Amino acid sequence: MRATLSYSLLRLLLFFAAVLVLALFGLRGFWLLVIAAAASALISFPLLSRLRDRMSTSLTGRMDGLKSKLDAGASAEDSD
Repeated sequence: MRATLSYSLLRLLLFFAAVLVLALFGLRGFWLLVIAAAASALISFPLLSRLRDRMSTSLTGRMDGLKSKLDAGASAEDSD
């Protein structure tokens, strides 16, 4: 959960930093948000790759644990 929260917060921080920089250059309105979203996505791809991998590993582990609990519950129901 910590990796997911960290990744999400850093993505938001990058987006707002891009908005600030682009606003300083005079961009306004809809195009400011569109270009800031694209720029922050391009910047975060290489910059946050390790954190994204850690988040993915964490989410996969949680999903595997949930799946094994569901399988155990289903097999317990079947044996009754």
